[in-house]
Amino acid sequence: MAAIAESLFQGAWVLLLCGSVLVGSVAATVFQVRRRALAGTGTEPERSDQLFWDLFLGAAVALPALLIPALASPWAGLFLGGAAVASGVAAYRGSPRMVAWLSLRRQRREYLPLHSAAQAEHNVLLERWRRYELDPAYCIDYPAMTDVRLPQTAAVIKAMREAEQLRAAGHQGYPPAVERFGRALAAAEQAAGIPAGGR
Repeated sequence: MAAIAESLFQGAWVLLLCGSVLVGSVAATVFQVRRRALAGTGTEPERSDQLFWDLFLGAAVALPALLIPALASPWAGLFLGGAAVASGVAAYRGSPRMVAWLSLRRQRREYLPLHSAAQAEHNVLLERWRRYELDPAYCIDYPAMTDVRLPQTAAVIKAMREAEQLRAAGHQGYPPAVERFGRALAAAEQAAGIPAGGR
């Protein structure tokens, strides 16, 4: 009786181990093949070569994980085969969402330094602009900087508002908006006759 229980226990461990390896390898292989197909990069010979190696490596892991339990018990092989098919279908159907999520995550990682630099630049530009609004000496010396009837000053206000909105939204268009704000402010300062050293 103890020998049967021990045999069942070992069989369950083999089934669990081989099943997890099989399901993981099939899902990873299908995801990798689908990811490359969705990316569509490379020439046709390169893609067929990559496809061969992806399938070969996936099969090198999946086939032993399926055959070892199947030789011990055909029912175990049938169960694992069904689990492998289910994981492959799930990976195929879920791969576009996963690829989009990974791409978005990579873009955010690349965008973060640009966003931080744009925030620092934006703060400097806002400080520069506030002088013309809050410092009485600058208001008297350069009244054109606060006169929104002038096209250059109106362009500064518009660019500043756009940069503020994109900053609050965390939008990817924020760094270019800060650049536009800086150019508009420089153009307004030049039109108001502010020397370059005083900016």
